[in-house]
Amino acid sequence: MGVDVAVLVSAAAGRGRARTVSATVLEALRRGGLTPTVLAATTRAEAERAAAEAVAAGTGAVVAVGGDGAAHAALQAVAGTGTPLAVVPAGTGNDLALALGVPPEPVAAAAAAATDLREGAVRGLDAGRTGGRWWATVLCCGFDSAVTDRANRLRWPRGPRRYDVAILAELARLRPREVTLTLDGEPRTLPVTLVAVGNTAWYGGGMRVCPDADPADGRLDVTVVGPVTRRELVRTRPRLTAGTHVAHPAVAVHRAARVELAGAGLTTYADGEPVAALPVVAEAVPGALRVVGSARP
Repeated sequence: MGVDVAVLVSAAAGRGRARTVSATVLEALRRGGLTPTVLAATTRAEAERAAAEAVAAGTGAVVAVGGDGAAHAALQAVAGTGTPLAVVPAGTGNDLALALGVPPEPVAAAAAAATDLREGAVRGLDAGRTGGRWWATVLCCGFDSAVTDRANRLRWPRGPRRYDVAILAELARLRPREVTLTLDGEPRTLPVTLVAVGNTAWYGGGMRVCPDADPADGRLDVTVVGPVTRRELVRTRPRLTAGTHVAHPAVAVHRAARVELAGAGLTTYADGEPVAALPVVAEAVPGALRVVGSARP
């Protein structure tokens, strides 16, 4: 008899890729000695509820098949419980899988997860917590969250072109926003283009916005981009992939266990999902998450 695991499949992730690969992923889990049960869910709320019920019933792990949204839903159930999370990347953004060193191919990731669970290769990592929600990668506000807000409101065009339109629209109205940033109790008010609070390094589908973030140090890395022109922002964004943007004179990096953000008209997103409007508090919770396999900052 294999280890019972609950499998959360985000059917829409990766423009349907998660649904397409789910059968072969389940077979890989079975071949690896696990007994998978697919959780029935069509909305984020249903996914979170189903995962929480599986954890309460004593499942051996929750396996999230999809992108960062699927992992975020599973995280609400497993964080703080001791139940491991395994990530099988099959979404548009797979930043948590990247941070954890998970194989990028879904079947290979499922096979590796099965081996790790059988061998007990599970480690503890920090998780972020904001407004009653857990998150694992990066919480952001400012330009990037405004782009996501606008893209979510657009009904045309469909697909990734929506984000292109949203970026152009937000660039046209780009201006610094005044934010009060309080790091471990020390406040400062400053104009910002964006603020990224990282438990891990990557967000936005492979952009290394908090390049030195370590999900096992009990602290959050805070990357602050100050006022920049439209041209500077466009030119600097590609440097996010390599993490070299931190050398730009408009960028500052801080580290704190508790980060408070206050400002008018700004919304936060974490793991690519909406969390809360400012003001918010982001805290690093040491060891709150158990993950399958190796991890790297």
